[in-house]
Amino acid sequence: VKVTESGGGSVEAGASLTLSCTTTGVTVSDYCMGWFRQAPGKEREGVATIEQDDTTWYADSVKGRFTISRDNPKETIYLQMSGLKPEDTAEYYCAAGYVSGYCTLETAPYTDWGQGTQVTVSS
Repeated sequence: VKVTESGGGSVEAGASLTLSCTTTGVTVSDYCMGWFRQAPGKEREGVATIEQDDTTWYADSVKGRFTISRDNPKETIYLQMSGLKPEDTAEYYCAAGYVSGYCTLETAPYTDWGQGTQVTVSS
């Protein structure tokens, strides 16, 4: 299994970015897929997850600004981010996992992780 993120960068507050997560060895429609982030000195936290039936879950801090989506034929997950804030600055990770129940924003159940892509938002 390989998970690879791309699309990070440095932007000013209010800008938009779209992150991509490509996978091999994973059928994204069969898994819980999620985006997580980790800022310096902080624990990794869930940002958004998408279930097999396309139900989505978001952290309160990004609701209304971020959108997670999936392109099954491309085995790719996206995170569209708008209205970016300096507090969104973090390393963003994509992850896959078989999760019982709903696709939680907790990190523990996710087993396959990418290396991350940096998002930096300046004020």
